[in-house]
Amino acid sequence: MIHIIGGGLAGSEAAWQLAEAGISVKLSEMRGVEGTPAHQTDHLAELVCSNSFRSDDAERNAVGLLHAEMRALGSLILRAADAHKVPAGSALAVDRDGFSAAVTAAIEAHPNIELVRERVDTLPEGPAIIATGPLTAAPLASAIGAETGEDALAFFDAIAPIVHRDSIDMSICWFQSRWNKGEGKDYINCPMTKDEYLAFHAALLAGEKGEFKEWEKDTPYFEGCMPIEVMAERGVDTLRYGPMKPVGLDDPRTGRWPYAVVQLRQDNALGTLWNMVGFQTKLKYAEQVRVFRTIPGLQNAEFARLGGMHRNTFLNSPRLLDGSLRLRSAPNIRFAGQITGCEGYVESAAIGLLAGRFAAAELKGEALSPPPSTTALGALLGHITGGAEAETYQPMNVNFGLFPPIEGRTKKSDRKELMTARAREALAEWAA
Repeated sequence: MIHIIGGGLAGSEAAWQLAEAGISVKLSEMRGVEGTPAHQTDHLAELVCSNSFRSDDAERNAVGLLHAEMRALGSLILRAADAHKVPAGSALAVDRDGFSAAVTAAIEAHPNIELVRERVDTLPEGPAIIATGPLTAAPLASAIGAETGEDALAFFDAIAPIVHRDSIDMSICWFQSRWNKGEGKDYINCPMTKDEYLAFHAALLAGEKGEFKEWEKDTPYFEGCMPIEVMAERGVDTLRYGPMKPVGLDDPRTGRWPYAVVQLRQDNALGTLWNMVGFQTKLKYAEQVRVFRTIPGLQNAEFARLGGMHRNTFLNSPRLLDGSLRLRSAPNIRFAGQITGCEGYVESAAIGLLAGRFAAAELKGEALSPPPSTTALGALLGHITGGAEAETYQPMNVNFGLFPPIEGRTKKSDRKELMTARAREALAEWAA
């Protein structure tokens, strides 16, 4: 039997891969006994920030390629995501409640998995995978720190608000995907004139923010999940070139691009809940309601969830983990998911998938080489376990910059398709 600690995306995927390989698994999940600052349910694989797994384009996008590779290897997370997909243009977005319920049901029903609701405070002595994520409970985090002798890096992660669809004024807003991609109507767009945008920008800067605890004050933000008000502080036009960019969106009332746009993306299968894209925030709740209701079309918005922030921690994995995710100082233990420093839902589950497969092979006395670096799985794993510079290690999404370059002279416009074709061939050979 192997012990997995943490029932998030990575822990659930690792448990599934091991169980499908015929290995008995004990999966310990703290929620159900003790909550976290970010989670709202005790479901496994709960999505606490966006409901999007990002692009599903396996030909020209690295995360879309990662989706395809995980599907090919029998990923539970991708199976549940595909079953609970909601419209999001070319992205894979899910009904978050249906998704996490499906993962929980699959884990609970598997005969090789024992799900135990408990908090684990010490490092296991036998074979184990730690997938406790960025919100690892303090006692276990202390035990990890004592074993590794390394201070965990830390950053802040932020949660975007969710709005009830029937409270959005569709006489002002309209349905459209940028450049009409996907179905062309997968986002609700709230347009702003220049004066409205400048007033909104000023309100963000002036809005009352939540207080940091003393131990949080020196913790940096991660660039991939920057609070909207922190982005606003970087310059008056920063938001217009980021989450509020208007390009490719034609306001049907004017036939022109607005000065700025707030986009909302469907958050559940019923289409009753929509999240504010890129609007992670540290504003206090009352300030969020006040400021966000100044957005045209959201003047009467009712919020199913307001934004928030929590501290995340992760390992200096290039220094601490070997090429199969084992802790160098205690090789009976593997780490998986965001605690390794990968960033994003899909990346977290992907590292869980690999940790499960590495552990299954080891327990069976078999050898399993890492996936080729030309695959999305291999490129991500390589970055975490040695490709990144340990001294400056930061969370990273999968991207084509992690892949070996295409040999020979090629057109720049062809490189992504060449990389994905190379990856498909390499993964098929490795999986066989």
